[in-house]
Amino acid sequence: DQGAYSEDHTVHDMAAILDACGVGRAVVGGLSLGGYCSLGFYLEHPARVDALMLFDTGPGFKKGAAREAWNRRAGQRADDLESRGLDALGASAEVRRSNHRSADGLARAARGMLAQRDASVIESLPNIAVPTLVLVGEQDVNFHAATDYMSKKIPGAAKVVIPNAGHGANIDQPEIFNQEMGAFLGQLAF
Repeated sequence: DQGAYSEDHTVHDMAAILDACGVGRAVVGGLSLGGYCSLGFYLEHPARVDALMLFDTGPGFKKGAAREAWNRRAGQRADDLESRGLDALGASAEVRRSNHRSADGLARAARGMLAQRDASVIESLPNIAVPTLVLVGEQDVNFHAATDYMSKKIPGAAKVVIPNAGHGANIDQPEIFNQEMGAFLGQLAF
């Protein structure tokens, strides 16, 4: 059901996982679409977030034309997954580590989760009031402007660029990634 794939459903699922684990507040983070969804989670549930970790991600788009262009690319990605199946994923490091069994769900996710409906997430950045780590791979040039923007708009955000890493900075440079993430988490006081 395409309706089951949405940003709202994802944020609800994130809250449900915390509830099922008996966790009221957490450090919330994600890579790529997961980072965007983490921002969406903070927007809906700020009292449940102790800190944010945003890896190789962006906050969406303020301007409708840019959002429409992004959504067209998301639709094209979905079409490609439907026509070529899992071969459409390519051979990047993060894809080689994945265990996808079917492209159907990925196509639905591209249409319902990757596509963006409004500017609420990007406009919420100045209101983020928790420690935030913004991390990007040096070679992930498609996300440099987005991570620059987030690190400037989120009060007190720390930005880290991982050398010799692409969109899967955690896979490309796991030791450096873990060191930076550990240093960030080590600074948090609960």
